[in-house]
Amino acid sequence: MGKTLTEKIFEAHVADRPFGDTWVLRLDRVFCHEITTPIAINDLVSKNMDRVFDPSKIKAVIDHVSPAKDSKTAGQGKVLRDWARRQGIKDFFDIGRNGVCHAIFPEKGYVRPGFTVIMGDSHTCTHGAFGAFAAGVGTTDLEVGILKGVCAFRKGETLRVNLNGAPKNGVSAKDIILAVIAKTGVAGATGKVMEFRGSAAEGLSMEGRLTICNMAVEAGATSGICMPDMTTVEYLWPFIGPEGDRSYTAKEEALADFSRWKSDADAVYAGVLDIDCSSLEPLATINYKPDEVRPIRELRGTKVDQVYIGSCTNGRIEDLREAAAVLKGRTLAAGVRGIVSPATTAVYSRALEEGLIRVFLDAGFCVTNATCGACLGMSNGVLAEGEVCASTTNRNFYGRMGKGGMVHLMSPASAAATAVAGTISNPEDL
Repeated sequence: MGKTLTEKIFEAHVADRPFGDTWVLRLDRVFCHEITTPIAINDLVSKNMDRVFDPSKIKAVIDHVSPAKDSKTAGQGKVLRDWARRQGIKDFFDIGRNGVCHAIFPEKGYVRPGFTVIMGDSHTCTHGAFGAFAAGVGTTDLEVGILKGVCAFRKGETLRVNLNGAPKNGVSAKDIILAVIAKTGVAGATGKVMEFRGSAAEGLSMEGRLTICNMAVEAGATSGICMPDMTTVEYLWPFIGPEGDRSYTAKEEALADFSRWKSDADAVYAGVLDIDCSSLEPLATINYKPDEVRPIRELRGTKVDQVYIGSCTNGRIEDLREAAAVLKGRTLAAGVRGIVSPATTAVYSRALEEGLIRVFLDAGFCVTNATCGACLGMSNGVLAEGEVCASTTNRNFYGRMGKGGMVHLMSPASAAATAVAGTISNPEDL
């Protein structure tokens, strides 16, 4: 009987199986940011366990509130800075050279096929786009990961999601994952890994794969995962080839090696979900659950107060290009605020070089530094009660972007069109 990619990763990393179906896995990466990690750091210090298992495998960033907005967030940043310095963690990204964690760590080439990754953040599932097992964990698991380099998991089942057909022009990775969540519901993949397969998944860029894996958790999944292929190799080549760590001398060599990290043809799945991507159209959420999804054509005329383009879901250069293509030569509708937060400082720099920042500024957008910011209602665009936001982020829970605010999740292109129209729209409406 064949094995899924997740089963292969578990078996390659098992350190112990203490009881039942509990697997203690060796970790390849532990990612940290300034909101959840300081709690773990302070607890380890209080227990006289202020040390790390391997500083080269720990990567840290200031991202959720960047720069600090008050004394509390400044204190959280200080704890992380001091700890990174104390522990010799070289890959620490402070304000000015930082980015949203799930964008900057892939951008730096820190995730490879077959890796195990944890972080104290639910959207750690994003990194499964590389063919890795990546999961968000709680404080206790994060502490153990930092200290010992291991983490315990149940060997969850895998839900195979076949993304079939060629998406139409104007249908993005965000629309695809919204369609998946609408079909599974917010708990349909609880305790499982969502494995994205099919021609539409294979046709996505790495940025598109990062988007769909990012929102796997919104269906309840522990992780999302894609099969590594030449697209993966091309993305990682600056880091794994002759100009990087020289792991491989040729791309074909890397591809052959990465083929170890694919599910077998006769692997057994907990379930199979088929999505006909050729029939999809631009989508958006309604109400306060990410599985409440409607075609944008049904939501036309819904007024918005703010449009937000950014986050670990859709703040990469591909996303900014998509939005800028719609905005070029156009301006924000009267009464609509527009905010763009490039996901990393490198994305900001690239957008500046390509003229995208000028497009956003000419359209009337506020362009901010790289930060999670408004996505979880912490800074840089929090909503007032009763306000409505069209957003490229990943959650529309009640109060997520501000108490009493409503968030409609959609693609960058749809968000840009909505900004111009002042009501929920897609580019075709312009």
